[in-house]
Amino acid sequence: MYLTEEHELIRNTVRDFAEREIKPRAQELDEKAEFSIELTNMIGELGLFGMYVPEQYGGQGLDTLSYIIAVEEIARVDGSQAATLAAHNSLGIGPLYNYGNEEQKMQYIPPLCTGKALWGFGLTEPDAGSDSRGSKTRAVKDGKEWVINGSKIFITNASSEISIGSTVQTVTSVNDKGDKEFTNFIVPQKTAGFKAVSMHGKMMWRASDTAELYFDDCRVPEKNMLGKMGEGSKIMLDTLDAGRLSIAAMGLGCAQGAYEQAMAYAKERKQFGKPIIKFQVTAFKLADMAVKIEHARSLLYQACWLKDTGKPYAMFAAMAKLNCSEVAKQVADEAVQIHGGYGLMKDYPVERFYRDQRLLQIGEGTSEIQRLVISRYIGC
Repeated sequence: MYLTEEHELIRNTVRDFAEREIKPRAQELDEKAEFSIELTNMIGELGLFGMYVPEQYGGQGLDTLSYIIAVEEIARVDGSQAATLAAHNSLGIGPLYNYGNEEQKMQYIPPLCTGKALWGFGLTEPDAGSDSRGSKTRAVKDGKEWVINGSKIFITNASSEISIGSTVQTVTSVNDKGDKEFTNFIVPQKTAGFKAVSMHGKMMWRASDTAELYFDDCRVPEKNMLGKMGEGSKIMLDTLDAGRLSIAAMGLGCAQGAYEQAMAYAKERKQFGKPIIKFQVTAFKLADMAVKIEHARSLLYQACWLKDTGKPYAMFAAMAKLNCSEVAKQVADEAVQIHGGYGLMKDYPVERFYRDQRLLQIGEGTSEIQRLVISRYIGC
């Protein structure tokens, strides 16, 4: 219903690239917890960064669904590379494109569409996760500059060798009642007083770049304000609405990949003299997985269609994010079960899919927060 020939061409092109270039390296990069600049450059050369950005800023000028299909197909092979793609497009480029002025767009977006530069989304803090208004990072006006102090955590694409900056939410004032005013700033990577430190020891997305950000009397000029004074929280939350579609696509791709791994294994693995796919218990597991995946795909594509046609889509984005991430969890779990003991070994990709899916119920709004968002939309 939602797919055109162009969408199918994009799917086939990205799938071929993922199978040919990413799949052979995914296990090794995961094992080494190594971020691949080479693969990121190649993803950029394929035109997957800035897919929805107009050509005048270096993008492809495609619709949301095209971008979501690309994320889905990368996630079908490797969650780490999909995380780099999804976070950079939705959280990195998104705020700059949607809220930047013309000078900011022309300065920052074109290089971010090449795959040779990445951008972070500085929202989460040690004490401010689901409660984004709990942010403590402060920005104080000093002449024609703003001085930022504080820290951020779990920021994707913010500390690699090709990361060139981050959008950062700060508290710019607090009234007598304790209500905070939030304002966002563009902080280039080499700004004095700004430090990005890579985080290690992750269970999942081990080949993606995750960072802690530190601001110690970090000074940025007035022109680095993104949007208007006091619009910081709105910008960040609006960005997360669109970002939920990306995480949903990662969940859908993860589920599809785990399902295909389980299907292939069930055809090869023999017990009691025949392939285990011939046993009803296995066949029914695979049937349930297929139903869940197709249902999740329909909901996600509907949310993309609503966004592309200018209709309200935020509730459906939350629904898609919730559903796709939960389906990824369920399908990956059953895929491991079908593999039996082999599903617990790193020699089998399904073990990586099982780990990678776990963040999907946490990142860009937990499943609990999605239910809260949806409940408000339906009038609870």
